[in-house]
Amino acid sequence: MRLLDEEGLETVTTRAVADRLGVRMNTVLWHVKTKRRLLELMADGVAATIAYDDLPEDPAERARELIRRYRRSLLAHRDGAALVTGTYAAEPHTLRFADSVIGALTEHTGSVETAARTCFALIYFTLGLTQEEQAQADADPARLAEAVSSGRYPALFAARAALTRETFPDRFEDGVRRILG
Repeated sequence: MRLLDEEGLETVTTRAVADRLGVRMNTVLWHVKTKRRLLELMADGVAATIAYDDLPEDPAERARELIRRYRRSLLAHRDGAALVTGTYAAEPHTLRFADSVIGALTEHTGSVETAARTCFALIYFTLGLTQEEQAQADADPARLAEAVSSGRYPALFAARAALTRETFPDRFEDGVRRILG
């Protein structure tokens, strides 16, 4: 995780982890077998930082708070959202998080199917928005402004104030509100 936080997702390899630990690459591979497995375990490590204490009693508010905590756990690590987006981590911390969200949503909606679909929508929305937020540090806002102002994208030009007025936390809260109703 320190390698991820210090140098970014692109540098995370089994060889880089071995170098960081001062061991041979075979030692790392003995434990994780593949880079994909390493990334799955790291993604679960991100989910491991989600706290479950002091959650609201109201199930809709509990789901909102869990998604907020999930977003914070992603933002706590450089490229955290990109890491999680690229994995399928069926691991204890990830499963506990999904179970907690679906439990709250089932209590809120009365339907396991609706809860599961809403959970997917919340997680995918959160991952996408957070990944964009984390990538924004490398973006060139002048290039975007120039492209939108060029006249080739009239709907974007008309909506430019609405699209740029809010911060990522504002967009996140608005999206969660829209998904949960």
